[in-house]
Amino acid sequence: MFWNALIKPITDVIDKTIDKIAPDAGMAEKLKFEITKDLINADQTTIRQQANVIMAEANGESWLQRSWRPIVMLVFACLVVAHWLGFTPPNLPDDQVIALLDIIKVGLGGYVIGRSAEKVMREYKK
Repeated sequence: MFWNALIKPITDVIDKTIDKIAPDAGMAEKLKFEITKDLINADQTTIRQQANVIMAEANGESWLQRSWRPIVMLVFACLVVAHWLGFTPPNLPDDQVIALLDIIKVGLGGYVIGRSAEKVMREYKK
């Protein structure tokens, strides 16, 4: 996910560098392809590892181990709702509220992906 935003700028810089140093166009294209492929594979590996962590937590024996992510997301959502309803200090900066919303976006995105991966793996095992 983090890599998705970086792959294009990284490959643009690499492509320009390869164009300058490669002896011919065919070699340059082959190098560009290999580097881009490696970057994409690294991103896929990271996503798989993150999904495995979430799956391990979701399949854990303890109720707390399985539920801590949803509880944390609910707490942050409640903080945002409390702000909108006026139950927070009047001097709370807007950037702190926006930071909470960013945390919720990232957390919900990870939770949804983790739950989807869990369901896919359950079906795959059948």
